[in-house]
Amino acid sequence: MVKRLGVTLMEMMIVVGIVSTMFMVAAPIMNQANKMFIMTRTKLELQQEARGVMYIITRNLRQAQSDTIVISRANANQPFYSKIAFTTEQSSTTAVSNSLVFQQEGTVLYQLIKGNKRVLSRNLNYLAFTFPRSDELGIVSVSVTLRKNIYEGRSKALHMASEKVRVMN
Repeated sequence: MVKRLGVTLMEMMIVVGIVSTMFMVAAPIMNQANKMFIMTRTKLELQQEARGVMYIITRNLRQAQSDTIVISRANANQPFYSKIAFTTEQSSTTAVSNSLVFQQEGTVLYQLIKGNKRVLSRNLNYLAFTFPRSDELGIVSVSVTLRKNIYEGRSKALHMASEKVRVMN
């Protein structure tokens, strides 16, 4: 009798069944892991962007002359309190004061310095500048929410907690 090497049909069917079961279990796990990675990466990007935006706004706002601060909106299509304009204090080295504006236009946050526009964020969802106390116009509250689309029509939003900025001048 000659021995043949190989597998029987039954052994092959068992292997196919085991492998297909493994793929049925592994595919959703891999999909969920990929979604979690995208969500975490997006959250990190939004946090970094929000910190950068808040740093720039608060750094400049601290240098503002409190009697020049005007809170409004860029145009009728924008939310109220989504624009702030002010003049910074003249420095001792230069006799020039800067006129600064931060404003929302759709989902874009702009910084205007002497008429030059600079994009600070393209993921802006909400921006509000307010005076938290009517008797103290030297404190401005800044609130920013960023949102970014991720997958399957979903988006991730990050609200940077309102920060009260004391105007130093």
